[in-house]
Amino acid sequence: MKKKAAIFMAAFYLLLITGGYACIISCGSNHLMELMASNDSSKGHSHNGKDKRSEAKSDLIKIQEHDQNLMMGIMHAMMAKMTVMPMSKDPDDDFAMMMKMHHQGAIDMSNAELKDGDDAQMKEMAQKIIAAQQAEIVQLDAFLAVHNPHMMSMEFNEQMMKEMGKNEKQADLQIINGDIDHDFAMLMIGHHHAAIENSRLELIYGHDASMKAMAQKIIDAQQAEIKELQEWLLSDGK
Repeated sequence: MKKKAAIFMAAFYLLLITGGYACIISCGSNHLMELMASNDSSKGHSHNGKDKRSEAKSDLIKIQEHDQNLMMGIMHAMMAKMTVMPMSKDPDDDFAMMMKMHHQGAIDMSNAELKDGDDAQMKEMAQKIIAAQQAEIVQLDAFLAVHNPHMMSMEFNEQMMKEMGKNEKQADLQIINGDIDHDFAMLMIGHHHAAIENSRLELIYGHDASMKAMAQKIIDAQQAEIKELQEWLLSDGK
C-alpha cells in the first residue's frame, strides 16, 4: 500500500512539474509574441511617420522637367547656336562672337520674365539686363565689323570649349519648378557665371584693349547681379 502511495505521489509531482513548465513556456511564448507584435506595430508607426515627413518635405520642392520649361528652352536654344559657331581661334574675335550670342540668350530670358513674370524685383532685373546687354551687343557688332582675325591661340580655344561643356552640364543640373520668376533667377545665375568665366579667358588670352575692357565690365556688373539674384532666391524665391 505504501509502495502504491509513493508511486502515486511521484506521478503527481511529475505531472505538476511538467505541467508548470509547459505553462511557463506557453505563457512566455504568448508574452514574447505580444512583445514582437508591439514592436512591429511601433516600427510601422515609425515608418509611417518617416514617410509622412518625407512627403511633407517633398511638397516643399517642386521640380519641372527641363524639356517642358520655358526658361530652360531658351538656354538650350542659345547653347545649341554657340556649339555650332565657327571658331577663328582668335581670342578677341571668338570672345566677341560668343558673347554676342550669350547676351542674346540673356535678353530672350529677360523678355520672357517681363512677359510672364510676377515679381517686381525680377522684372526690374530683367529690364536692366536687356538695357545693358543690348548696348554691349551694339559694341560687339561694331568691333566684329572691322576686326580681322589674325591671332591664333589653341589654348584659348580649348579652354573656351571646355567652359561651354561645363556650363551645359551645369544648366542641366539646375532645379527649376515652372515659376517664371524663380527659374529666371536660378538660370540667370548660371548664365552670368558662364559669361564671367568667358570674360576671364578674354583677359588672359585676348589682345584688343576694347574687348578686354568689356570683359572686365561684364565681370564686375554680373558678379553684382548674381549677388542680387541669390539674395532674392534666399528671401523671396519661390
